[in-house]
Amino acid sequence: MNRSFLYECLATWFGLGYAPVASGTFGTLGGVLLAALALLFVPAYFLIGMVTLAIFLTLVAIPVGTWAEKRWAKKDPGTFVLDEVAGYLVAVAWPVAPGWIHLVVAFFLFRLTDIVKPWPARQMEQFGGGFGIVMDDIMAGLWALLGMILLHQFLPQIFFV
Repeated sequence: MNRSFLYECLATWFGLGYAPVASGTFGTLGGVLLAALALLFVPAYFLIGMVTLAIFLTLVAIPVGTWAEKRWAKKDPGTFVLDEVAGYLVAVAWPVAPGWIHLVVAFFLFRLTDIVKPWPARQMEQFGGGFGIVMDDIMAGLWALLGMILLHQFLPQIFFV
């Protein structure tokens, strides 16, 4: 397997980035799958799993994002969705294994914050290259996590935790 093939698989998160519409949403679903697998198979290690995966995928995504800009000759190409996967894992991180509603609500909050890009997410894009591409999604993930904390605090009845 050559490096370009591996980078393309990672950049598109195994093809999800090739969705004809809303590639970022489809890419985020790749993160949902990882979180759901952790919830099913290693719930006692959910938080450490999400944080570890988010850090690892962020570190991988930065050089892959720089490669993707060259590959598709475009700043932050829509086919590059590894940043959405990493950002969602930040958004869903929780100290105890959450319920399924948590994963779904985090999905919608992350998509909202990734699209709106509240401060300083939008400013992160100015860094350019893979770092800028990835860090705006990590910031969006942190905003979504803050939203999850507030929802759990003020509306705990809608969650199974």
